[in-house]
Amino acid sequence: MLAKIIRLEESGEATLGVLRVDGRLFCLTLELPDRGNAPDVSRIPEGRYQCAPVDSPRFGRAVEVRDVPGRDHILFHPGNTAADTRGCILPGTRPGRMDGRRAVLESAAAMRALLEAAGGRDFELLVTRPAVSDGTPGPDEGENGAASRPIPLRDGAMRAERGL
Repeated sequence: MLAKIIRLEESGEATLGVLRVDGRLFCLTLELPDRGNAPDVSRIPEGRYQCAPVDSPRFGRAVEVRDVPGRDHILFHPGNTAADTRGCILPGTRPGRMDGRRAVLESAAAMRALLEAAGGRDFELLVTRPAVSDGTPGPDEGENGAASRPIPLRDGAMRAERGL
């Protein structure tokens, strides 16, 4: 299985993206903003990672993102807002707001679907930005990683194809 997070929208509060699995839209993601990969306060850097289903004492069944430079215990786990993560990735089926904060909703359902898709096996994760609207490639699609702009994601703009 190949999973790919494409980061679409970033604010000082959170980073929203989409997770594609084997080329198909799977769910949304919410991460912390970029704060230089600082532990507990930043999202992980763009790059390629190995992931594995694990049992977390805090979250139960989760997916560990391995070999993140300078970080450990990075997981995909259920949660809704930036207050629910210290650098981990929160899956959800749709964007929204909770307590005035940007959120992903139906996170537990999205997490169950991700674990089911992984089928207990390790998989590769690519974290990237989208190509800019003029077709300039993003960092995983061309030489030297062309800069890209965030694409605004409106509440209710998409639902996962998996019927979540």
